[in-house]
Amino acid sequence: MDVRLPLTSAGICLALLLSACSPSDEKRQVSLEEKTAQFEKSLDGIQDPKLKDAVAELGGSLLLLERAQLKLDSKPVDTEYGEDVLAALKHYPTPQALVDTYINGLFVLHKDSSSDYLTDLQPVFPFNFSIPASFLFPHGLEWQSVTLSNKRVIAFQPEWSETDPGIQLSPSSSNLSNPDDLTVTYPFIEGLDVDIKRQPQPVSLQGKVEVIAPRRLYTFELTKKDVGQTRTNDNLSVTLLRLANNYAEIEFNNSAPPATEVGDTPLNPLIVQAKDTTGQFLSRSGSINETAAQIAFYQKQLAKMQQQKAWSEAFEKQIDEEQRNFEKQQNHHYTKVYFNGSIDTLDISVLDFSTVTVTRKELNLPVRRFDSHTTAKAIQPLSLPVVVYDDQAPRWLKGATLGEEQLKKSVTVTQSVDDPSAARIEFDHPRSFNDELLGTSFSPGDSPVTFFTADRNGKRDGPIELPSQAYQVDPLRGIISYDLNLFPETPAYAVGSMPLFLAIVDKQTLNAHPLPKGLELKGNALVVDQKLFPAQDWRFFAQDDTGNYLKEILSVTHDASTEGPALFAVHYFYGQPTRLETYQRTDLTTVQYGFEVKLAQADLTHLEQ
Repeated sequence: MDVRLPLTSAGICLALLLSACSPSDEKRQVSLEEKTAQFEKSLDGIQDPKLKDAVAELGGSLLLLERAQLKLDSKPVDTEYGEDVLAALKHYPTPQALVDTYINGLFVLHKDSSSDYLTDLQPVFPFNFSIPASFLFPHGLEWQSVTLSNKRVIAFQPEWSETDPGIQLSPSSSNLSNPDDLTVTYPFIEGLDVDIKRQPQPVSLQGKVEVIAPRRLYTFELTKKDVGQTRTNDNLSVTLLRLANNYAEIEFNNSAPPATEVGDTPLNPLIVQAKDTTGQFLSRSGSINETAAQIAFYQKQLAKMQQQKAWSEAFEKQIDEEQRNFEKQQNHHYTKVYFNGSIDTLDISVLDFSTVTVTRKELNLPVRRFDSHTTAKAIQPLSLPVVVYDDQAPRWLKGATLGEEQLKKSVTVTQSVDDPSAARIEFDHPRSFNDELLGTSFSPGDSPVTFFTADRNGKRDGPIELPSQAYQVDPLRGIISYDLNLFPETPAYAVGSMPLFLAIVDKQTLNAHPLPKGLELKGNALVVDQKLFPAQDWRFFAQDDTGNYLKEILSVTHDASTEGPALFAVHYFYGQPTRLETYQRTDLTTVQYGFEVKLAQADLTHLEQ
């Protein structure tokens, strides 16, 4: 039985549910809450369990869709920039070349665990994608076993078993930031100390991967003048139904049927991106992929279900048949995509799965160990047969030229008065490359702040005399905390100066051959003498002959000297560097950010008298 509204392809961004509704949407919110309560009450009156499950599933999906639509419509239009999600694909001549890079660039790292009974394995992928998934094309990666140093092969199991007395290979349950990580678990014996070094260690990881590459990808560039028009390229067509300030409604179609190899594989053939007038990509806030006709159809089916007294095979057959017939009539696909900012132009990219290339490969990957700090004198090779570029680097490196006024304009001031005894004013700014080079030698100096009352008109009035313990300034974290219990009068304004820190950065461009003393290229690895190029003052970026920045795989610090700091660092890249950019912090300046903050008013009814 499957009577769910097909929301698996709707792409509803549930994170948007955290946003608040504007006053104009309060009535819709109340109506939705009332509708939800009525629906839940109606479920209580259904006795047949199968019917109740079917109604709950379809009705719940419709309510979720309506709630998502409400939140998307009421979300404030605040500009937030993102990345070009197709940047990686643009570096390769065909979709298949991207697939080959994805598979051949995969390797496995051995990572220490906090327990002598655990060893973590981290599969490292050459690409990082935000949307539409971890990889642009339909794919499957299945781990099968791990081979240990004593030649023993341990089969993969989907979860760790408490009753299994042997060595186990299962998904890691402790690392939420890397959901692909695996853990080798050794048996625990009460009262017996275990030396992890004497345990058989993982030496290779076995599995298989399958990736489906589309025939091609074609991008339509559209603006407001294209509203109502259908743009076509061979078998692909796109119609821009509407382009509002922060969202677009689109219909798209592939007149050629999907390839037989795709079968029932869920496909996401459409990638919609938007730019504002600056030419930068806007981040997405969510999308709705159900047309009004689809929603009406499923609402009609829900009403039919609610009229039934019991679930039957005949009724299930009728519902399934109606669904199939209706979906067959949906020749065009629809999406409504919301963005964080005002749209100027749209890039609508369609993946053509009318013919595909299916790549299947058995994996037998060596487990490599690269500790972030090592005492080894020898440099371990890490050369992979792929080239991968760092498309975030150009934007990140703009922070090297950050100026005082830019830094000041980027500051946001937030307040917290939930606890009147620990009220806070926080000064923050987006982290940039400049912050990375600040180091630790700060001299913030004085950070004066004075609290003022307000007059009858709400304007700033006289200063408040306070004991020193009434407030505290933390200039390094950009926080002013104050205790309203110790204020003789209610403060209305805070006036003062908060220090910001700005690194003065010198950029140099070097050809790979020759390099100055202290820098050496060994294949794809840059070796840096940290006595000549201290890590707190220097950063290095590599490019190849295309002029693109190479993505760094990882870096290792070799602390092979007992007489002082780390001897050298090694940076490994996906590709062969032919040019280096060096960034050196030559000075550190303090920028005074003057402020007058109108204070949020706390609930003082519970303060001690």
